[in-house]
Amino acid sequence: MKVLFCASEALPFAATGGLADVAGSLPAALRKRLIGCRVVLPLYASIPQELRDTMTFVTSISVPVAWRRQYCGIFEAKYNGVIYYLLDNQYYFRREGGFYGHFDDAERFAFLSRAVIEMLPHIDFKPDVIHANDWQLALVPIYFDLFYANNDWYKGIKTLFTIHNIQYQGKYGFEILEDVFGIPSSRADIVAFDDCVNLMKGAIETANRVSTVSPTYAQEILDPWFSHGLHPILQQRQWKLSGILNGIDVDSYDCEKDTQIPENFSANDLSGKAVCKRYLQERLGLNQDPDVPLVGMVSRLVSHKGLDLVKARLDALMTDTNIQFAVLGSGDYEYEAFFREMAARYPGRFSATIGFIPELSRKIYAGADLFLMPSKSEPCGLSQMIALRYGTLPIVRETGGLKDSIQDCGDGKGNGFTFKTYNADDMAGAVHRAVAAYNDAELWPVLQKRAIECDNSWGRSANEYIRLYKQIISE
Repeated sequence: MKVLFCASEALPFAATGGLADVAGSLPAALRKRLIGCRVVLPLYASIPQELRDTMTFVTSISVPVAWRRQYCGIFEAKYNGVIYYLLDNQYYFRREGGFYGHFDDAERFAFLSRAVIEMLPHIDFKPDVIHANDWQLALVPIYFDLFYANNDWYKGIKTLFTIHNIQYQGKYGFEILEDVFGIPSSRADIVAFDDCVNLMKGAIETANRVSTVSPTYAQEILDPWFSHGLHPILQQRQWKLSGILNGIDVDSYDCEKDTQIPENFSANDLSGKAVCKRYLQERLGLNQDPDVPLVGMVSRLVSHKGLDLVKARLDALMTDTNIQFAVLGSGDYEYEAFFREMAARYPGRFSATIGFIPELSRKIYAGADLFLMPSKSEPCGLSQMIALRYGTLPIVRETGGLKDSIQDCGDGKGNGFTFKTYNADDMAGAVHRAVAAYNDAELWPVLQKRAIECDNSWGRSANEYIRLYKQIISE
């Protein structure tokens, strides 16, 4: 079986979020299971020179973008046993200011999607499944259905489209339908939705199958509360939909081997975790007290991360509970200002680092006792899985991948603390239960050991993807 994994970012070449983690880890896990998986992504200007030095030029092709044709250079690199194709066009991808948010993103990703399909006869790799991810590659199944499915060379290829976050759908006006996307007006129905062009809607219509990054999220997006308007289409195509929980790189996130934490430890010897906590308290200016539960948060500071709940109850938690907080993240000014205010109001007990410092994030995962994720929605979430790897018990709302990966300790078998409704009192209740468990000297080491031993590796997820690929091919 051969799979071509298409993404707008992938580790180690380009990363802004969870998609890059998936594209950098899942293909390697598939290859270990004898699945021929290769990855394609843009050759961004920001890719470091040391990675560029590993690339070899394959060939160049001319790619149709509506009425024009554009140069595309195909470069090949190998990382972690996986072949990566990086597609070069300096006009589209040699940009300052990040990968997304440019005035012509519609054209940039139309080029990328068309180039993914056009390159196939030139690289000696005919996949059984093209696996496209998020709205940036949503045009891959659309273009394949419109222009390639009946071409002799492409016959037999199937498509899978994965929704990582349904909030971002690729919405544009109809005025660019033909001129930029090259979609004939006679076929506008494929992408037409709610009086605009919606690329994610088109991918749901045309892909052979659609997946999300957790089973619960696959069910949630059928509901208007979560779907950002796409629930009618998803309900009509529900037979296509499935959810597979993401994994994490358990070799990178390993409390026994991680070189970026002050002291290594294991499920059977937790003494090093106390060293990590002491270091974190010292670095962040928190009181040096090993007996006070330290709650970590590493997050984008935006509303759907549940920060309204935190704002509503943080003062009360700090007042009536002996607790410390270490927050790392950036986002909306409202939340950045709030956390700065809390740090000023509770010196020695509350730390707020605005920005993102990767090595500090690992030290928070390793040094904190608890990890708070009260998300309003969370398609999968990786932070709760990473926290588990370091024996840090998550406190989460039961939504998306948080519900699928964290079970409440109240049954005596769980690996965290959960609350169901999006309610500040319920969140505070879960925090209080977590603090009570922390203060139980016999129970707490058992929970830490159980957390570290949880299996959130890509191996489990890869097996589920293989079953889905086989199902698609057999249809």
